[in-house]
Amino acid sequence: MALVTVTDSARDYLAQLIEKQDVEGMGVRIFVTQPGTKHAETCLAYCPPNEIVPTDEQVDLEKFTLFLDHASVPFLEDAYVDYAKDQMGGQLTIKAPNAKVPNVDENAPLPDRINYVLASEINPGLASHGGDVALVEVVDESVAVLRFGGGCQGCSAVSLTLKQGVESTLKERVPEITAVRDVTDHSVKDNAYYQ
Repeated sequence: MALVTVTDSARDYLAQLIEKQDVEGMGVRIFVTQPGTKHAETCLAYCPPNEIVPTDEQVDLEKFTLFLDHASVPFLEDAYVDYAKDQMGGQLTIKAPNAKVPNVDENAPLPDRINYVLASEINPGLASHGGDVALVEVVDESVAVLRFGGGCQGCSAVSLTLKQGVESTLKERVPEITAVRDVTDHSVKDNAYYQ
């Protein structure tokens, strides 16, 4: 079963929303749309009794049942749902670090482990500059060949990003990696974050 943490404040907030629906046996379903892609989104939805799917995993949260969409379970590992009150009322937050790429262990194939580190650790940082990096292939059994996109393509700081950010993180997380090679055409500077 996937480990999904729902804080007490989120549980109370969701229970209040469910109560307003006035449907006996109403629960909440958590699922990931486009799981395993960079467009993955983790969502919550009401789950009335007539929409319960037998393959869903069920988590009893005392005030209601949380249904984990069966196909989304690998992508919901370590998901975290929280609610924080603020001046505007409050903010419900869902964090699912494995939504874009399911968590893999040290026995997974090398490209899967590289893609996991890129999706979970490196690309979230590059996204602040409108950039991303993707694995093209692994050559010589230990060299990750990467292609930068978005704001990283043509960026004047990309060599620094590659050496001090991407390569050092990949070597630390995936010890088999001995080097990283960039095959991006950096002559295209249309979207570069730093010109």
